[in-house]
Amino acid sequence: MLPPLTPADEKLLLRFADPESTAVDDNLSAKALSALLDNAEFHGVLPIMLRKLRERGDVHLPDDPALQLKLSGLRDQATIATGQSMLLQYHGDRIMKGLAAEGIPARIVKGPVFARKLYRNISDRPFTDIDILVEPGNLARANQVIAASGFELGSDEAESYQLQEFKWLEKGNSSLLIELHGDLVHDTGMRRRLSLGFRELGTIDGGAKDTPAALLTIAIVHAAGGHKFHRLQLCVDVLQGVRALGSPESETRLLEAARTTGIELELAIVLDVTGRLFGEARALELAGRIKPDLSIRLAGRLITTNTLLRVNSREKIGSRLRRDAFRWIQRLAKARAVPGKA
Repeated sequence: MLPPLTPADEKLLLRFADPESTAVDDNLSAKALSALLDNAEFHGVLPIMLRKLRERGDVHLPDDPALQLKLSGLRDQATIATGQSMLLQYHGDRIMKGLAAEGIPARIVKGPVFARKLYRNISDRPFTDIDILVEPGNLARANQVIAASGFELGSDEAESYQLQEFKWLEKGNSSLLIELHGDLVHDTGMRRRLSLGFRELGTIDGGAKDTPAALLTIAIVHAAGGHKFHRLQLCVDVLQGVRALGSPESETRLLEAARTTGIELELAIVLDVTGRLFGEARALELAGRIKPDLSIRLAGRLITTNTLLRVNSREKIGSRLRRDAFRWIQRLAKARAVPGKA
């Protein structure tokens, strides 16, 4: 269980988590700052907080030996994580070349693409695996390429085909994980309503690649479809995705993507909670452009700012129940009619 935070400290955590905001509080005690560091680490936003503390200078930190020792250890871990990300990127690029050589269309999604496209400081967004997306019909051939690249399957093959997700571990270093996807929605109960695969992303991108609308769509599915809001980093990706939209045309493409992929429920809820967490008016405005049906109204009552902030606090059981209930709403929600589709 994480150290508890006061409401004021929760607000400070969110300022530390926002890559574009400043987080300054000279009155923080060593105990309060230590608690913030623990919460930031759990929520996947520690690299952003460490950068902000470094930019501000250690002279502003409490003069506490235990805190200094803790910070030193966390900074060492962050350096190792950066190196791990670079090594993963190397293997990801190597596998992508192998896929291209076999004529298998593929794209890397999430981690390294988010870091490069959505974050001003790439080190703000380290990643622990490489996610590669292909058409479902190309999964078997793509698996052969990854196996030939020195990786071994770390998940059950039959279950992996059902989930459209294969986990591959590097033979000499099992900490290096490659995930191959045929669809970014793995829950079979939800996939009858929503789907986000290679073909859908190509449609969203149009003639380009990794457009803001496509990246934000991926971030929303990742937050609500894959991990059930289990940490703040998921919403930070969404926050940065909203900021990257840049034009009314990108907004229109995003909303159209939500209709065609079936993620209007997820779009409305993720944008709403992200907007409320970080005070991002544009996210709230975009969420408001989705006409709320019963599923959206119910989900909005479940996924609150506290649901995310207190995932691993004394209120974690309540947070878990709310997020589990949200998953059932996702599974039971009816697909909305899409113009032009039968």
